[in-house]
Amino acid sequence: MRTSKWQWQRLGEICVKIGSGATPRGGEAVYTQEGTPLIRSQNVYNGHFASDGLAFIGEEASYKLRGATVLAKDVLLNITGDSVARSCVVPDSLVPARVNQHVAIIRPKERILNSKFLGYFLITPYMQKVMLSWAGTGGTRKAITKTGIEGFEVPVPPTLIQESVVSILSTYDDLIENNRRRITLLEEAARLLYREWFVHFRFPGHERAKFVDGLPEGWKRRTLRETAETVKVTVKPTELTDSDAYIGLEHIPRRSFTLSDWTTTAGLASNKQRFEGGDILFGKIRPYFHKVGFTLCDGVTSSDAIVWRVRNADDWPLFVCATSSDHFVAVASKTVREGSKMPRADEKVLLKYLIPRPSTEVLTMFNDIVLPITSECKVLAQQNQKLAQARDLLLPRLMSGEIAV
Repeated sequence: MRTSKWQWQRLGEICVKIGSGATPRGGEAVYTQEGTPLIRSQNVYNGHFASDGLAFIGEEASYKLRGATVLAKDVLLNITGDSVARSCVVPDSLVPARVNQHVAIIRPKERILNSKFLGYFLITPYMQKVMLSWAGTGGTRKAITKTGIEGFEVPVPPTLIQESVVSILSTYDDLIENNRRRITLLEEAARLLYREWFVHFRFPGHERAKFVDGLPEGWKRRTLRETAETVKVTVKPTELTDSDAYIGLEHIPRRSFTLSDWTTTAGLASNKQRFEGGDILFGKIRPYFHKVGFTLCDGVTSSDAIVWRVRNADDWPLFVCATSSDHFVAVASKTVREGSKMPRADEKVLLKYLIPRPSTEVLTMFNDIVLPITSECKVLAQQNQKLAQARDLLLPRLMSGEIAV
């Protein structure tokens, strides 16, 4: 990766700020509905900021964290836990924000190092490997220290070259972000339709419907267990192949039922679960994180996810919407089993969750609307995979100076 064409410097020498924040006293109890954004590690992904689950704090807590103020163009870096080394540039719409103790702010001197150029460098395979190797030493919990960040050596080509590299890579990321926004809108349309028809019972023809025991005549109550089977096919690390996709809990987005992110199985050392394209994965650890959606390919997932496969293909759109609904996640969250480290959803409770079986006519109309929505989400997600792959192929070559710009 390192090239003799460009000067390399330590981050500590070319930054005006490197530091993290803290969790306000009282923890989540002091979070507010609005106020100053508090950025946590769950918001920071490589090259992408996830707004879902963004916390807010009031004026007093914000003042106490004024030393951890995030400004425009700051680079965010996760420095502890399983998401260590994930990095992105803060969105302009969030500043001024604050960070907690799991996220570091890196603010380079703009006349020397372009923030977005630094952001791209931190997510190169080379730098990810460096940071993960540093994080894996010196204790049981993965962590990168301030001193470690200050010691990172980064390329510092001329400013015009930095801007050209950023312009090329940003073209891919802008397209990816546009597709993400389209997926969000499509998913919201499906959720609203599900809520309107199956929660409020305002489906076509509801004015003429007769209700029996709380359901329209001709509808039936079914449990989740009756609608789908729980797939438990264990795969040992020695049985994994390079063609297997891996979806860990960290790859499942919050409040999005399109599982568009996955990686290879390289380096996995524990047993996983097999899934097929179209299966629904539910993250059972801290279910209030709202991590549930359908898969776009075959692969393996964490043992901390539940794998569901519908028994009848006609029920698939309804099952996706039901299990990704706010009500389902709320039930899973309120009935958690307290584990040794963190709360887990109780599978026995979820299997009893009631999913209505509407009349054939209503189900057909629902599927005719929702299936094209999920198909479009899948197409957009697959486009993002290809765009990300193309960007990632260019990334190290641009960052090393191998490709002239």
